Amino acid sequence: MEPFKQHKGIVVPLDRVNVDTDQIIPKQYLKLVERTGFGQYLFYDWRYSADDKPNAEFVLNYPRYSGGTVLLTGANFGCGSSREHAAWALLEYGFKVLIGSSYADIFYNNCFKNGILTVTLDEGFVRQLFKDVAEQEGYMVLADLETQTIQKPDGTSIHFDIDPFRKKCLLEGLDDISLTLQHEDKIRSHEKILQPFQLIDVKRL
Repeated sequence: MEPFKQHKGIVVPLDRVNVDTDQIIPKQYLKLVERTGFGQYLFYDWRYSADDKPNAEFVLNYPRYSGGTVLLTGANFGCGSSREHAAWALLEYGFKVLIGSSYADIFYNNCFKNGILTVTLDEGFVRQLFKDVAEQEGYMVLADLETQTIQKPDGTSIHFDIDPFRKKCLLEGLDDISLTLQHEDKIRSHEKILQPFQLIDVKRL
């Protein structure tokens, strides 16, 4: 997992509440056996019509949001099933930061485990951001994890809270495997203690 310190990008406004993981990555695209390849199917049922042509009315297909890497969301984003594929699809599509007022717990945790900074702000701040983004084409924010701020184009900033452990993992690029490997010496020592017992022929017991 790549370390995350700060990211500046165009904000894409997805002004819908209760967006579930089956909309983020539809179930028919969960057949891949690796973590890659899901980005092309992000919001597929909304991005494309029944004949697989781009839906011009869906926000990700608006030219003004092309290349956007910060997703502004409605409340309770990521509800529904616990599929980690939702975080994989968002990340591979290009989203580095999510901003919203609330998220489903499992989805929220999956985002952090995959290196996506998931920012929770007061609903009033979120509504104002939706308004600002609509009024200014190419609206960009700087998400600074070290200072825990979202910096707006006018120079003002909004503070956000984050769990210290999650913050440390993002700053250092530590996923579950990396965290486990920090204790590699202790793991190897324990394996040496257990090794004599592994040689016992259990059939003779």
